[in-house]
Amino acid sequence: MFVPELAAFYERIVRDNRVTVTHISLYMAMFHIWNLAAYSSPISVSRSQLMRLSKIASRTTYHNHMKELVDFGYIKYIPSYHPVLGSQVWLEWGI
Repeated sequence: MFVPELAAFYERIVRDNRVTVTHISLYMAMFHIWNLAAYSSPISVSRSQLMRLSKIASRTTYHNHMKELVDFGYIKYIPSYHPVLGSQVWLEWGI
């Protein structure tokens, strides 16, 4: 099945030398959650959930790469400091 949003992401990262495998893994974890949420935005995520799905072991690595995905324009991210409510994420499709 062709997913235009996924194709747009890969077309964009091919031209972006800043993006590493860790960024891709983290983005794919969010993409998976977006898919499970029936493609609704924003998605609600937790750090522990994204770290588990993306196979990131370090909190520092997680936070650095989330910040860079925001800075690079791949996501919009509103963190939650509530112990139960998740952070809000919008995946960005603009190229």
